[in-house]
Amino acid sequence: MRILPPSCTRALPKNSAKSSAPVLGCLVVTLVVALLLSLRCGSQNYTVAQLWGALDNGDATSPIWRVLLYVRLPRTLAALLAGSGLAVAGVLLQAVLNNAMASPNVIGVNAGAGFAGLAAAALLPGVAGAVPMASFLGALAAAILVYLLALRAGLSRTTLILAGLAVSGMLSAGMNTIKLLYPDILPGASGFLMGGLSGVTLAGLGGALPYLLAGGVLALFLSPDLNVLALGEQSAKSLGMNVGLVRFLSILAAALLAGAAVSFAGLLSFVGLLVPHIARRLVGSEHRRLVAACALLGASFVLLCDVLARVLFAPFELPVGILLSLLGGPFFLSLLLHHKRSRIYD
Repeated sequence: MRILPPSCTRALPKNSAKSSAPVLGCLVVTLVVALLLSLRCGSQNYTVAQLWGALDNGDATSPIWRVLLYVRLPRTLAALLAGSGLAVAGVLLQAVLNNAMASPNVIGVNAGAGFAGLAAAALLPGVAGAVPMASFLGALAAAILVYLLALRAGLSRTTLILAGLAVSGMLSAGMNTIKLLYPDILPGASGFLMGGLSGVTLAGLGGALPYLLAGGVLALFLSPDLNVLALGEQSAKSLGMNVGLVRFLSILAAALLAGAAVSFAGLLSFVGLLVPHIARRLVGSEHRRLVAACALLGASFVLLCDVLARVLFAPFELPVGILLSLLGGPFFLSLLLHHKRSRIYD
């Protein structure tokens, strides 16, 4: 059973799909270029011919093969998955909360995932699948808690952001406490708190992949209903939408995506805030195209930022989370200062 009757979604005005097709095509090309750069660049740069030769020969003893298989490929896939997951999570949260400043890191979703993930790693070391599952549950709990707090205090943009910052602060204190109590079990906790991709393995990505796939499929399924919700809560209800169910499922999808990304990439900031705004400028506010654009643009954005983090101060490597914070912080301040319209989208 659909959340909204199909006749209602057909009645909605739709932008021409042709107008966004070239933009989506350019985003695909950008993603391919970012993937190649991520595989090529690092402390040791390789040409495309060298990479292809290593793959073609299949020599497991080749240094290039080992670097590609055990270092570059996991890191590239991690940046792709984390970027797309956090960006789509951001557009879902902005839609259901009707707030331009909502994103996984701003309202505490990332902090909830990080706290639960660190707790699982400390208390259940070596248990397969514990960290991704705990990260998802922590993200979901934090999102619901912030929403309920803001709802009780009066669901305004300012209240939501303040509630998110308060919850994030408490959870950050909890993460630092776990880091101090379990220094031997969590040697990479500092990198996790800053957000980085240097220690990612294919096994770690495999544990998070089902959550990312489930969240992405659910986001695409909810896209037509989010278009209706953008008309306003009363209009959506008059068209027969179960608004509460749409909001819960959207928050669930955002928690799946953000929790999975945090489980292997750490606390990457501002991807879910910055990317949806750029994508909306490129393809408009129709959520099926917007979700696709956010997935492509978010993946490219994190990939390119990770490449810069590797090469800017080579051979020293900057955690990509620091670079993302430097880029996203001014953008968030500009939203706070200039976004005063009654609607969240231009």
